[in-house]
Amino acid sequence: MRVLVVEDDARIRRDVTATLEGAGYLVEVARDGEEAWFSGDTQDFDLVVLDLGLPVLDGLSVLKRWRAGGRAMPVLILTARGSWSERVEGIDAGADDYLPKPFRMEELLARCRALIRRSVGVASAAIAAGPLLLDTRQMRVSRDGAPLSLSPLEYRLVAYLMHHKGRVVPATELLEHLYGDDDARDPNALEAVIARLRKKLGPGAVETRRGFGYLVEDAAP
Repeated sequence: MRVLVVEDDARIRRDVTATLEGAGYLVEVARDGEEAWFSGDTQDFDLVVLDLGLPVLDGLSVLKRWRAGGRAMPVLILTARGSWSERVEGIDAGADDYLPKPFRMEELLARCRALIRRSVGVASAAIAAGPLLLDTRQMRVSRDGAPLSLSPLEYRLVAYLMHHKGRVVPATELLEHLYGDDDARDPNALEAVIARLRKKLGPGAVETRRGFGYLVEDAAP
């Protein structure tokens, strides 16, 4: 899962980024509103964590521009604790949730998980696909109840596919959400990761639809 963190305070940005990366997310950052607007307008993210008090272009204006341009990714806004009017404005402008500062990182993670699940129509923190179970709280994948040992990249890949279970996900989309805008991303590397995953997940867990992409069935065999 790919998250854009928009925060001009270096300490908060560093702490939020470290927390999200530790929870298995691919994180990219923006330090001002102009940079944030461009990133969110030209790239795909599963979630944006957006501070409203930004230099160059304020967060509320960034959010309004995204929504006016048809960008529908879930947005969690960060606000000053006493600023209820900012929270109301943010929700009215198209934010999906808000978190007042200061906040605990555990709550940030819980809200991020919930927003991402909601955006793809998943209700529970535990996502099942046949014998596979993804526990998004514990960052664990199991098959028939037996936990699997996955690398961070393998976990991110299977988590993305299971959040989108039943849908064929193009290789280009997977690459973007696994590696971001890293110039080194390579379709052959993706094939290698999927080959390793298949050995761990078992036969039929990840299907290839030639010319279209990859699929985890809603009720995998």
